[in-house]
Amino acid sequence: WDNADFSRGVGTTFYQEFSTLNTAKPPFVRDVEVKVRRYLRSSYSAVWTLKITWEKAPAYAARTDTRKTITYQAVLTTDGFRSYILMLYQDGGMQWDYTRLTSTNVLIGYT
Repeated sequence: WDNADFSRGVGTTFYQEFSTLNTAKPPFVRDVEVKVRRYLRSSYSAVWTLKITWEKAPAYAARTDTRKTITYQAVLTTDGFRSYILMLYQDGGMQWDYTRLTSTNVLIGYT
């Protein structure tokens, strides 16, 4: 979640927390459970989920170009024993011109 630059007033970041230990699960959480089950081919029932969205985020340094933005999400979820992250990008993938970034070792995902 590095190298987004909101200093020029372009884009925003927001989050939504879903605690579903003893409550009905909203459609978003049910969708996350389906994705985890499909990817891992095992049972999964979320007790907590956090959705973080970076909307129309320009790359650092925004002072050079705020036209190419990206919307992406990180969804953290756990069943209390196992934890997962879904990293979701807008259709068309990453829109930043990585050749113009200040860092040359660009990675989409995590290590």
